[in-house]
Amino acid sequence: MRKTIKNAKIVLGVSAGIAVYKAVEILRLLVKEGADVRVVMSANASKFVTPLTFEALSGNPVYHSLFDSHNSAQMEHIRVAENADLLVVAPATASMLGKMAHGLADDALSNLHLAFKGSVLVAPAMNDGMWEHPAVKKNIDILRSRGVDFVDPAFGELACGVTGPGRLAEPSAILDKVRSYFNQRDDLNGIRFLITAGPTHEPLDPVRYLSNPSSGKMGYAVAEQAKARGAKVVLISGPTYLKAPPGVDIKTCKRADEMNVLVQEHLDHCDVLVMSAAVGDFAPQTLEKEKIKKQGDAGLVLKMVPTKDILLEVAKRNSGKLVVGFAAESQNIVESALEKLKKKNLDLIVANDISAPGIGFQSDSNQVTIIDREEKIENIPLKPKREIADLLLDRILVRLKNPK
Repeated sequence: MRKTIKNAKIVLGVSAGIAVYKAVEILRLLVKEGADVRVVMSANASKFVTPLTFEALSGNPVYHSLFDSHNSAQMEHIRVAENADLLVVAPATASMLGKMAHGLADDALSNLHLAFKGSVLVAPAMNDGMWEHPAVKKNIDILRSRGVDFVDPAFGELACGVTGPGRLAEPSAILDKVRSYFNQRDDLNGIRFLITAGPTHEPLDPVRYLSNPSSGKMGYAVAEQAKARGAKVVLISGPTYLKAPPGVDIKTCKRADEMNVLVQEHLDHCDVLVMSAAVGDFAPQTLEKEKIKKQGDAGLVLKMVPTKDILLEVAKRNSGKLVVGFAAESQNIVESALEKLKKKNLDLIVANDISAPGIGFQSDSNQVTIIDREEKIENIPLKPKREIADLLLDRILVRLKNPK
C-alpha cells in the first residue's frame, strides 16, 4: 500500500543560516499533516534555534552532534537514515550543498546524508551572490545528477539587506513539494514498461568513439515517474553518469547494436516501449584494433555504415505493444516527427528542438511537442523533465485504456 504523508517518516535537515526560523514553521506544518518528523541539525544550526525547540515541536529527540548527544554510541544517525522515507534539507546553505555534493561528513547532518538511501529534497537559502556563484551552481548540478530534487529559493529581501534570489522558499511551497512525494497516483500499477535512455558509443579504435551529448535525463525521468506510479520498469541505458532510479531494473550497454539486442530480448515482457535513447545512426564500418595515428596534416576518411534502426525492428515484429518514440530535431520539427511516427508505426512521438538554447540535451528542463497516431499535435511549454515525463505517462495511460 502506498504511503501517505500522514504515515510518512521524514527527516528534516536544518543547516546554519538566518532562515532556520522558517524551518520551525516547516516542522510545524509537517507535524500538522501527521508526519513523523525527526530533526537533524548541522554543527552551527543550533546557534540560531536551539535543538529543544525542534524537539518540543516534533516530539522526537534531535540529532545535532556526532559525539555529544545522548545516543551517539547507538549510531542514531544510521537508525534515522534507515527508517526514513524522505530527507528534506531546509534551509540548505551554500556550505551544506558543498558538503552534500562532495561527500563530506563532518557534522550530524552531512553525516546522515551520506548514510541516507531514499529521496532527498533540498531547499537552498543564501545571499544572492552566493546563489549565483559558479561553485554553488556546480554543486547543485552534481546533486541534481544524483536525483536530488530542489525547491528553488525565491526572489525577495535577503538578510544582508539586498533584494535578489536566495530567499528560502515559503514553508507552504516546501510542504506542497513534500506532499507530492507521498500523494502520488498509483494509476500505472502492474503495467510493464521498457524504457531506453542515454546515448550510444560507436568505437573507432581502442580509445575513440562516436557519440552525442545526450545525458539520459529524459528517459531516467520517465522511468522514475513510471515506477513511482506503480509500473514495473526495465530501463535500458547507454553510458551516463546518472544514478538508476530506486526499484527500476536497469540494463546497461554501450553500442547501438547492444541496445537493439536488449530491446528485442525484453520486448515480449513489456506492455509499453518508450524509446527515449539517442541512438547513433551510424557506426564505423571497421573497428581499428590499434589507435589511429595522426599522419602530419593528412586528413582522415572514415567509412560509415547505418546502425540497426531499433524502432523499425520493433515495427517488423508487429508485437502489439504501445510504442513511444522520440525525435530530436534541429529543423522542421513537426514535419520530421510526423514522418517518423508513420514510418515506424508509433502510437506517440515526442519531438524537441535540439537547436533551442537551454533545453534538450544535458538540461533538466525541456520544451516538447507530443503527437499521437491520429496526428493530434500538443505543444508542451518549458517544464522540468520530470513533469514532462508525467504528462507523457498520462497520454500513455489514456491510450492503454482506449487503444483505438
